[in-house]
Amino acid sequence: MAIKVKLREKKISGSRKSLYLDFYPAIPHPETGEPTRREFLGMYIFEKAKNPIDKQHNRETLQLAEQIRQSKENRLNKPEIYTGYEKEQLKIKEKGEQNFVVYFKSLADKRKASNHDNWVSAYKYLEVFTNGNLKFADLNEKFCNQFKEYLLTTKSNKSSKATLSQNSAVSYFNKLKASLKQAYKDGYLLNDLNTKIQPIKQAETQRNFLTLEELNSLVKTECNNPMLKRAALFSALTGLRFSDIKNLVWGELEYIDGNGYFIRFKQQKTKGVETMPISEQAFSLLGERKAPTDIVFEGLTYSAYENKHLYQWIGAAGITKDITFHCFRHTFATLQLSKGTDIYTVSKMLGHRELKTTQIYAKIIDQTKREAANKITLDF
Repeated sequence: MAIKVKLREKKISGSRKSLYLDFYPAIPHPETGEPTRREFLGMYIFEKAKNPIDKQHNRETLQLAEQIRQSKENRLNKPEIYTGYEKEQLKIKEKGEQNFVVYFKSLADKRKASNHDNWVSAYKYLEVFTNGNLKFADLNEKFCNQFKEYLLTTKSNKSSKATLSQNSAVSYFNKLKASLKQAYKDGYLLNDLNTKIQPIKQAETQRNFLTLEELNSLVKTECNNPMLKRAALFSALTGLRFSDIKNLVWGELEYIDGNGYFIRFKQQKTKGVETMPISEQAFSLLGERKAPTDIVFEGLTYSAYENKHLYQWIGAAGITKDITFHCFRHTFATLQLSKGTDIYTVSKMLGHRELKTTQIYAKIIDQTKREAANKITLDF
């Protein structure tokens, strides 16, 4: 029985119509093998062409869609008329007509947790920049560089007054590069476009930290939330992130004769399994040991309300720096380096995957040394 392939339209947002192929009878889906009646082309026309440009777009798009329909019908009903090379070229051409923005969204949907949120944010900027439609065939270096410039100059979705931060632009553009790399692997791109595109340079961020004197001042200052105080000081003594401290259970803490206390845990951010020694002083902040599955800092939360207690505590200690909980991790790194601990050891204790991530702290120490050297001046 011959398979009939018809070109049909479906109304979508923006007064547009999405084009798709309708098969009768149903054909096997190329990926799942399940019977399917539809194949969306990733192409659209305007429902009402208001100007010559829209009319030309509709005319050219319908012509191309009809060519795809005819080609598809021929392949389904007369496969013998195409050589292997021609069939492969047709597949490439069909993939080239599909919507890259939809493909990008499918990659975002596969991500989990915070990485998923970051991909979704990148998708939103790509969707706005392309109006939700960009064929794989239209992907090139020019488009990628234009999108890069857009990210560096556009307003943030979180604030209509502020420009998107450079480090956010770095992250979102890296998602584009990752999707290009995957598209090449999946056969949607003939060339590995990702390798031709330069990433956005990471901007150096200000990392505030506390001096040892300031830490000791905090030790002597009361906090309205004693648990938050203990957790913050624990971070300064261990370098642990808030998420790792919050999820720490007693079973992950152990004592080995002759070696002292250790924590064995999986980092929330990197998912790397770490075995990290901690000082007796750090262990003393944990309180009475409980069951192995019990949370050590049970009830510890991070919110605007809790941040108020943190800011009040820091202010009461006479510290005027802009300090967040994460700054206690920065403090651990900078104090370790300033006390002579080598950068490789500090990197491992922080759980960094790459040494270059830790090198930012070495730059802070160099700047601190420079400021210290300039404090002594003589009158001559």
